[in-house]
Amino acid sequence: MELFIVLHNISSTQRIIDFAKLIFNLNINHFIVTKVGGVAAQAGVPEVSKLAYKNNKSFIILPDLKDAIEIFKPEVVYLFTQSAEKTFTKDLLKDKNRVMLVFPGNESGFNKLELNLGEPVKIEGLSSEISPVALVGIVTYCLINEGKILNKQ
Repeated sequence: MELFIVLHNISSTQRIIDFAKLIFNLNINHFIVTKVGGVAAQAGVPEVSKLAYKNNKSFIILPDLKDAIEIFKPEVVYLFTQSAEKTFTKDLLKDKNRVMLVFPGNESGFNKLELNLGEPVKIEGLSSEISPVALVGIVTYCLINEGKILNKQ
């Protein structure tokens, strides 16, 4: 399975760096950032670019989530929000070759237009929104332990 991890609507330098360090250390090859602004664009993006190069990983910056979906053409797009009705499970990835997992970069989450770009899903057992770094850690760790991430170059 080819897995694309997207951090959408981010303005925090430390958050984008922490997010990148985590997914690169989990051996995920494709990191996409959409709608990056503020200090994250000025200081975070250059730092993550260095990390990506050192770790031989793909790091793409795009203006919007629509662009990422259009360019990478995933079979399925899951947007993580605890306000979703559907629970994310490994079974949702069964028989999928190109999967895009989208995490909100700020506390406000996704707007209604963004939620229509994919399928909103939540993590069972969480009562409220948590940081995207913690969220991507939970999701990817569970997938790796189930043998679902097979990002081979």
